[in-house]
Amino acid sequence: MTLSTTPYSNTDMTALKADIMAWCADLGFQQAGVSNIDLAVAEERLSLWLAQGFDGTMSYMQRHGSKRSRPDELVPGTLRVISVRMDYLHEPQAQAKRLLDDDSRAYVSRYALGRDYHKVLRSRLQKLADRIRDVVGDFGYRVFVDSAPVLEKPLAEKAGIGWIGKHTNLINRDAGSWFFLGELYTDLPLPVDEPEQSHCGSCAACIDVCPTAAIVAPYVLDARRCISYLTIELKESIPPEFREAIGNRIYGCDDCQLFCPWNKFAAPTAEGDFAPRHGLEAAELCDLFDWDEATWLERTEGSAIRRIGYERWLRNIAVALGNAKTTPAVVARLKSRQDSESAMIAEHVAWALAQHESTTEQEHVRGT
Repeated sequence: MTLSTTPYSNTDMTALKADIMAWCADLGFQQAGVSNIDLAVAEERLSLWLAQGFDGTMSYMQRHGSKRSRPDELVPGTLRVISVRMDYLHEPQAQAKRLLDDDSRAYVSRYALGRDYHKVLRSRLQKLADRIRDVVGDFGYRVFVDSAPVLEKPLAEKAGIGWIGKHTNLINRDAGSWFFLGELYTDLPLPVDEPEQSHCGSCAACIDVCPTAAIVAPYVLDARRCISYLTIELKESIPPEFREAIGNRIYGCDDCQLFCPWNKFAAPTAEGDFAPRHGLEAAELCDLFDWDEATWLERTEGSAIRRIGYERWLRNIAVALGNAKTTPAVVARLKSRQDSESAMIAEHVAWALAQHESTTEQEHVRGT
């Protein structure tokens, strides 16, 4: 942040905030709000979560210490945080639910089907900062989109955008939870919004539906069990005890959102950047397993999927193929990579083939 050398005493902060809200709408954000930087409660919860080891191999969660929960330590001079929401769901939820029942097709978390959201939101937030500068002159700010030690959900909750549900995602009572968040840290003393209160009540749909029982208590997620963690964050082999539960989910998992009652209010976005690319919204597993690395690089260009790399992409698909119905095509695809130079891929392919051998043996026994 570059701090301003002139005070903002001549700026009507209430009027400026109203302008900022209007600019956010013009830039394609569905909602925006302003919070202070007091995250003491969230800091305590984070410390307890880390102490229990629920972060798994995500060592970066502890790397920056209190900077994650104290915005003015991460960016000195920060007084307020402008949080924004941008919806991304491009299809009816029923369509995504049906895909989970088709074990021949791949399920990719809906947020990753289009253009990388980091780039989309960061660009829009920078434009917001430019508009603010046009009014107040140079001011201190930093833009963040899931790219630094920022507690985005507690900040958004304080800014009135929604509440953190029992699945630990943010929920908006009028729009559900299918949205991205971004932040603009600033030294502008803007008026703050009222925090949102929880409206989960006694509902436990997200806890009940989680395939791997990763929501170990209301508002507590053990990342080590979460399919999003296992298929995206984990760089090693996926523990065998979770592989069957992964089903056909090859990148992330949306079950806790798909079955959340509040998402009946979610509306498909008109944001073209988030439209699905290369048929990934319902692609055949066998077809995806056929992609060589050059094809994968071409078809994931500009996508959040790039972050896992080609090796983990094949690892995840191998698991999904192991959970698919036994067919000659599925077995043939798996055998085509059983001698992979990657020990991790070979190991997951071997597991998948063993699943089909077991199925064949069971069918033989029943047939006799």
